[in-house]
Amino acid sequence: MDSVLEVKDINKSYISRRKKIQAVKGVSFQIYKGECVGLIGESGCGKSTIAKMIARLEAVDSGKIFLDGNDITNARGRTLREVYKLVQMVFQAPAESFNPRFKLGEGIMESIINQGISRRKAKVRVGEYLEMCGLTKEFADRYPHEVSGGECQRASIARAIAIKPKLLICDEATSALDVTVQAQILKLMGQLKKEMDMTYLLISHDIALVQEICDRVLVMYQGQVIEEGTPNEIIMNPQHEYTKKMIDAVFEISL
Repeated sequence: MDSVLEVKDINKSYISRRKKIQAVKGVSFQIYKGECVGLIGESGCGKSTIAKMIARLEAVDSGKIFLDGNDITNARGRTLREVYKLVQMVFQAPAESFNPRFKLGEGIMESIINQGISRRKAKVRVGEYLEMCGLTKEFADRYPHEVSGGECQRASIARAIAIKPKLLICDEATSALDVTVQAQILKLMGQLKKEMDMTYLLISHDIALVQEICDRVLVMYQGQVIEEGTPNEIIMNPQHEYTKKMIDAVFEISL
């Protein structure tokens, strides 16, 4: 299988109140083409820090990150701009990722125009991508505050896939939505995975949600990946004590 992403022994520390805090400790993993990998763990375990390092929004202290076999760890200038095209992120609060002064269509169109496509053709593509994500073309003329959270998240996904990235990172992309809308967004992601052969890194604290769509799961605890396997392997036969407690908590809540 072709590796889209390879993370090798990456580390990241911060200084807080003159104290060094290691947020990510020697994390390594791969994501293959067309695969959806879930990265789960409690808040503050380092999940979002890893996502930001992969997307080159944060620098790596040490270790290596490869995208399509190319080392992007210290990418600069034109190479870094190319990375931003190949790796897209969908965030927890989609409305905040759009400029409130511009309509949704303009936000999506900007990323298409940046690929050298004419404004006329880009406008047509905006409608196509909105429809692909379950919205009508008319949503292009609405402002972020004029749509629901789920509709805005669909528009956010449309903007991300318009660039045709190699990797789409969803950082708690459904956690701010109600259960019904969460299910709709997950269904959409599953459809895009099949139709566009999308490759995902899905970051969440919710193992039940990850089970719905992911091929593999990485469990994080205190900055480290402590366990890896298919969703069923992790749920039915957890190896680490933290994973066992996390799964027990899920079943207690569901009873």
